Amino acid sequence: MIVELPTHTTITMTQNTVVLAFSGGLDTTVTVPLLQEEYGYDEVVGVTVDVGQPEAEFEEAKATAEALDVEHYVVDATEAFGDLLMDAVKANATYEGYPLGTALARPVIAATIQAVAEDIGAEGLAHGCTGKGNDQLRFEAVWRQSDMDVIAPVRELDLTREWEIEYAEEKGLPVDSGNDGTWSIDTNLWSRSIEGGNLEDPGYVPPEDIYAWTEEPTGETELIEIEFEQGVPVALDGEAMDPVELITTLNEVAGAHGVGRTDMMEDRILGLKVRENYEHPAATTLLAAHEALESYVFTAETIQFKQTVDDAWAEKAYKGLLASPLVDSLEAFIEDTQTEVTGTVTIKFEGGQARPVARESDNAVYSEAAASFNTQAVMGDIEQGDATGFAKYHGFQDRLAATIQASTDVSDFAADIETDT
Repeated sequence: MIVELPTHTTITMTQNTVVLAFSGGLDTTVTVPLLQEEYGYDEVVGVTVDVGQPEAEFEEAKATAEALDVEHYVVDATEAFGDLLMDAVKANATYEGYPLGTALARPVIAATIQAVAEDIGAEGLAHGCTGKGNDQLRFEAVWRQSDMDVIAPVRELDLTREWEIEYAEEKGLPVDSGNDGTWSIDTNLWSRSIEGGNLEDPGYVPPEDIYAWTEEPTGETELIEIEFEQGVPVALDGEAMDPVELITTLNEVAGAHGVGRTDMMEDRILGLKVRENYEHPAATTLLAAHEALESYVFTAETIQFKQTVDDAWAEKAYKGLLASPLVDSLEAFIEDTQTEVTGTVTIKFEGGQARPVARESDNAVYSEAAASFNTQAVMGDIEQGDATGFAKYHGFQDRLAATIQASTDVSDFAADIETDT
């Protein structure tokens, strides 16, 4: 992925510069002075990467960077992220039952930040991730392929959220951690995650106000039609859209019906089990539609084998390791299968669900005449009676095993009676 810096970039760096993945939240705000005080960097440059966050987050990052007196850049990577999300659709990418979102965004963000750092000649790359989460691994899987230093102050200095808040107050740092610090929220084009605070208690029932993308289902229903070309969604209700526009539109439409909420106990890469809440209306809808179309155009064997490939792709994506040789091979298979995944799927929004209710494709491995109960013959010279021989063999080993087992049980019973006598 090639990332171009804004044309107005004229910054002159010192010989000791670090580029920080900057959001303007608590972690990255306190990281700025720590990089200078504890790590000795003369210059800290903040980079915020646009992967579909709300505009307010960019304004917050800009304002915080200005208050901290650090150079700050916002780089648009939504198109690159949208392309990756189309790969995720083709791979039916879910992890432990929910659509991958944050995991997919992190490598895009990391690669963008590294491109900025290389462009300005920085010596280090830094993030504000903790040592307990997944994001540290996803960032560093990209960055450690470079020759720059990788710095993680929150992890390396063993910081807690409480310590950071006290430090920020002591230093007079501009901190707004979102919802008065109650929740930790991460948003991108594909998903919105909410964690922290009382949500860390698995027994805590989350309040309705943690959600921003999804409404409580009202009982109303709506039908939409999604068109696919070789596995990629390209139109909604007949209107052609690029990936970013289609996803943004579906987030609103599906979210209004309460589609795409997940509350789960997630197993992180490090082995920790954590409580996570997600919103992903468009992702839920597109994945449901894509799988419905695949089931229509694939053979049973292809469906079964591709599920194994999809699971492997999602596992690598969750770990932030999509730039691996294995993924290249997995994607070669996925791409080959998607040549047949062209057609339309009708989705019905109802009761917080996105349910496929109709599908059409010229590539369907389906014959209405063959499957119908209203026709006698199957196809060609195949007749219903031809299934009799198959039915006789079907389950033969199971029946044979059951017979032998029953005979053994009777023999054992007889032996027991003789022994007792």
